Amino acid sequence: MGKTIGAIVAVFVAWTAMDFVIHGMLLQSLYAKTPDLWRPQEEYKAGLMFFVTIVEAITFVSVYSFFFKEKNLMVGLKYGALFGIGTGISMGYGSFSYMPIPYYVALSWFLATLAEALVAGAIVGAMVKGESPVAAPAE
Repeated sequence: MGKTIGAIVAVFVAWTAMDFVIHGMLLQSLYAKTPDLWRPQEEYKAGLMFFVTIVEAITFVSVYSFFFKEKNLMVGLKYGALFGIGTGISMGYGSFSYMPIPYYVALSWFLATLAEALVAGAIVGAMVKGESPVAAPAE
């Protein structure tokens, strides 16, 4: 359980840092071109964003920790890639389907989500190793 909690903290920290770099620095100029789509800085819900990130980190790590029988770096990366594609397509292109965001924002969100999930997959793959605590079904 200690490895799982450590991985949750590590994923949360990695995602928070990556979000700051990706959204606060790299994509900031793109967001500035569409100010009518975003909350003003004084209305930003930072506490809610941290809550969302910790719940997502708990969920991501828990699925890997409790439901994957084999655990290693390669399995973690594969899990991260699948998670990133699934959530990235929703985040980027799902949002693009109903929000008037420019295409390059949708693509950026997809790629950023995929990158964050790959990093998280590498973290869980490196930190949480061994057998799953959930018993395998009897054959």
